[in-house]
Amino acid sequence: MKPILKHTAFTLLLSAVTLSACKQQFLDLAPQGVYKESDLLSKKGIDGFLIDAYATLDGNLSANFLGLSGTYNWIWGSIAGGDAYKGGTNFTDQSEINQVMQYATPTTNSQLLARWNGIFDGIGRANIVLQELAKTTDPALTDALKKQVAAEARFLRAFHHFEGKKIFGNIPFVDEKATDYKIPNTDASGNYLNIWPQLETDFKFAYDNLDEVKTGKGRVNKWTAGAYLAKAYLYQNKFAEAKALFDVIIGQGKTSQGIKLDLTTSFGENFRIATQNSKEAMLEVQSAIGDGASDNTNGFREAILCYPNGIAGGTNSWFYRPSQNLVNAFRTDENGLPLLDTYNDVDVTSNETVPDASPFTPYAGNLDPRLDHTVGRRGIPYLDWGLMSGLAFTAPPGESITNGGPFTGKKHVFSSTEYSSGQVVRASFGIASALNYDLMRFADVLLMAAECEVEVGSLDKAREYVNRVRARAAASPIKTIDGTANAAKYVVNPYTTAWASQAVARQAVRFERRIELGMEGHRFFDLVRWGIADQVINSEYLPKESVRRSLALGGGVKFTKNKSEYQPIPDYAITQSFVGGQPTLKQNPGY
Repeated sequence: MKPILKHTAFTLLLSAVTLSACKQQFLDLAPQGVYKESDLLSKKGIDGFLIDAYATLDGNLSANFLGLSGTYNWIWGSIAGGDAYKGGTNFTDQSEINQVMQYATPTTNSQLLARWNGIFDGIGRANIVLQELAKTTDPALTDALKKQVAAEARFLRAFHHFEGKKIFGNIPFVDEKATDYKIPNTDASGNYLNIWPQLETDFKFAYDNLDEVKTGKGRVNKWTAGAYLAKAYLYQNKFAEAKALFDVIIGQGKTSQGIKLDLTTSFGENFRIATQNSKEAMLEVQSAIGDGASDNTNGFREAILCYPNGIAGGTNSWFYRPSQNLVNAFRTDENGLPLLDTYNDVDVTSNETVPDASPFTPYAGNLDPRLDHTVGRRGIPYLDWGLMSGLAFTAPPGESITNGGPFTGKKHVFSSTEYSSGQVVRASFGIASALNYDLMRFADVLLMAAECEVEVGSLDKAREYVNRVRARAAASPIKTIDGTANAAKYVVNPYTTAWASQAVARQAVRFERRIELGMEGHRFFDLVRWGIADQVINSEYLPKESVRRSLALGGGVKFTKNKSEYQPIPDYAITQSFVGGQPTLKQNPGY
């Protein structure tokens, strides 16, 4: 059982605590299974509120019955960023995701509203912790413990606001003092508010006050809070401030279990149940099954549509399919270095037009082994399920390959060993597993620090950080089924020659982020904060993909600069924000 469970027994009906007095004595009996607010103002009760706030990291099933309202961001970060396509039984299956993929999300999109609700549910639950903490008089909650609780809650509040900034851009900041939740996202002159200062304040409070070591796996500690503060600086191009903080974290940082932060020995360790909560994990969403939760809702549910058909003895529909563009990014040159400018000139061989019964030869050129930890390819072992055999492995009969392509994802898919050991179950709809997923890991920190070093002019330090990540990649080959050889021609080496310019260094660091963090929900947000989303998507991604995936990405699909960087604020949120006949939320530009 995981130390932090996602859905607890605290079904808090606080609106019911002010029950009217009744004359009949039997009506004065406290109803069973309902807590009064006063019953929860204890150390145990406050911890229950805090666990409930952590639960929002994987979304809210009531926001979307598929569980797609949480922080995995496979839709908003990876599909929107060109790392993946949306598959499905046919093109109209889950059509709301098509709209995101095509940079044409309407304000009425149901997935959009689910993600908005998931974010503000997280903010609201963090604020409840702070509200209830201020009321408690339990002596077991010492001032020191109260500060820890407040710091965790404020971190979670800032984290969800950060998610809102990344996806929607212009959102209001909601704190625990709010009584009217129709809070504007503009000032008196109609200009969008800048809420970065409030995020920084919350993250800094958490960094300054959290302990290094926490009692439960999955709890946020000092160093994770510091890393998110540095990330917030990075998103605002405050490179010197971010660098100073990353320097301390890389030098002194520990996991919440007190282990010195470092890269795992093998890249694949980050994605297995037996090795999760490792020395690389900085913020990892905890999953558990078989813990008594109804329908295993504490399991990893956000990947419910993200499993290939060839595993787990049932029919699975793989909606989250790696793009050819991402696959090509893992090609390397004769020196084992990325093909920064020409990676997409040649395609890594796919079996899209090769029948399953026909022979197929996988790509024979140089590759980074992180490809085969990230993507399933025909002829290469798929974890321990055996060789990925063909299109039927990708999707069940009748499902269209034309819009989703022939590749499958791997990073957040359970192994056969994990499945057979009872750590994966079929829920009422789809699959739930005990597999965690990382929202931030130490490799991410190293590469963000490398960005800062480039921007302040320390190119050799940036190269050192990138080479540290590349060395781990080189030590992580996928083996053949019998374990006697590498499954492909893996050639990865460090950058041994100094980068010729800041522009070259910047390109190399950004490229390394893509191949290290592929299919982890970061790509689109990186492109936007770098200010190159329109250039990469319209000039590098869509020209070939609109032909290859004509049904999904043809017909004039394009990224519109100064609009597509952010999703629209959901129409429902705006209509519910009216005060005095006017909305308090102003729609994003272009929508």
